[in-house]
Amino acid sequence: MEQNIALELRNITKTFGSVVANNNVSLKVRKGEILSILGENGSGKTTLMNMVSGIYYPDGGQMFIDGEEVVISSPKDAFDHKIGMIHQHFKLVDVFSAAQNIVLGLTDEKGFDMPKYIEKIKEITSQYGFELDPDKKIYEMSVSEKQTVEIIKVLFRGADILILDEPTAVLTPQETKKLFNVLRNMKEDGKAIIIITHKLHEVLSISDNVAVLRKGEYEGTVKTSETNESQLTEMMVGKKVSLNIDRDEPVNVADRLVVDKINCINREGVKVLDNVSFEARSGEILGIAGIAGSGQRELLESIAGLQHLDSGKIVYHDPNTGNEENLRDKTPIEIRNLGVRLAFVPEDRLGMGLVGNMDIVDNMMLRSYKKGKSVFLQRKKPKSLAEEIIDRLEVVTPSASTPVRRLSGGNVQKILVGREISSSPSVLMAAYPVRGLDINSSYTIYNLLNEQKKKGVAVIFVGEDLDVLIELCDRILVIGGGRVSGIVDARNTTKEEIGLLMTKSSDSFDDNKGGNENE
Repeated sequence: MEQNIALELRNITKTFGSVVANNNVSLKVRKGEILSILGENGSGKTTLMNMVSGIYYPDGGQMFIDGEEVVISSPKDAFDHKIGMIHQHFKLVDVFSAAQNIVLGLTDEKGFDMPKYIEKIKEITSQYGFELDPDKKIYEMSVSEKQTVEIIKVLFRGADILILDEPTAVLTPQETKKLFNVLRNMKEDGKAIIIITHKLHEVLSISDNVAVLRKGEYEGTVKTSETNESQLTEMMVGKKVSLNIDRDEPVNVADRLVVDKINCINREGVKVLDNVSFEARSGEILGIAGIAGSGQRELLESIAGLQHLDSGKIVYHDPNTGNEENLRDKTPIEIRNLGVRLAFVPEDRLGMGLVGNMDIVDNMMLRSYKKGKSVFLQRKKPKSLAEEIIDRLEVVTPSASTPVRRLSGGNVQKILVGREISSSPSVLMAAYPVRGLDINSSYTIYNLLNEQKKKGVAVIFVGEDLDVLIELCDRILVIGGGRVSGIVDARNTTKEEIGLLMTKSSDSFDDNKGGNENE
């Protein structure tokens, strides 16, 4: 066995009932290597890494650390073998400082010496190029700072094998660049790093090798320097996939929604929307970019009638009657009764979008059950719609009668997006519609949004991937701290320009800023 192999998996198998999540998967990661793991939704990437980190226990196969066979049956076992996993959803205590979170749960026979721990934290930050104030509270931190705390937490415990699940999902380009520099420093120090990600361009820029899983089985490992996006995608899905987003020029553009100086204060008394103004136009895709928690969700919920506004107007221009209606403070039902079809794909797909215990057909009926003319619900149309969505979006499910909660996150998202688009809206708002989707499914969704644009729908798309926003959208509104930092022409902008607008202090913009520079 090669001396520099940090972790080797041999014939790892994991089943959940009749579902085979991983089937005889074998792969290696070496010391001083960054290995990316790619695969479609449900291909078993996270399940595999959850076994390495002790969250799941394999049904079969072997694991080797530094050439020695090990048994990992708990996260503590993983830590004992110097394995640390940084999950996509952080596990931090908001009211504690960074240092307190990093040492939380540790036992020390010599006594709890916080000054000594802080010195060690500073050594780690200096060694790898992190930027972190150990005394800063978690609730005061940005997303990238919280992620830094999670990474330092596992390094503090001596991790030599690090697993990162979608580490750049909510980072700006500048923050991603800093993270990659840190990962390269860790690689130089001999750490073995495994990254689970959907972003192929990042895979090609940061990793040394790429391991591909398809339907729970290992397809192979390729050198990053000897592959490209098309080859990796073909390995993932088993067929050639076009990775081009066809963006047509907007036709018959007209104002559909005019948002005028809206303000919103949440229940905690925090101003989450501050004097926001913009237009959403028919036959156009308006992208919305911003660091997580900058007001994107509140903005879309305000338009959909789910959020109370303290001031301002949301004027809807009805394409059928030519009338104008102020949607502010109207309920979602009142908005619908006006003939306004605001299709809303929320971030929390199961919390707000779908009912987990109901099957796919019943979730289709949530949109239309009030139209029934008798006490008996009509299931024929919803069943046809469910089957059409399952077929078109390639939803992996035993049948249309399967409870939604039994599906993988990516397949839940496909059902939600498909249902919303099928309602033939005049304004379609999609918040993170491809979050958690593999690249093949993501491009299917992008094409569906483009179809809506061609039909004259005003599409508002909130996304995390700036490359996609630039390629898919016509204009991009950048929001920071609840204020509009600027609106740019997607055809003539860069990731760096958008990233700067995302991080720039909102105080530097006056209330009139944010109009399209082409107007």
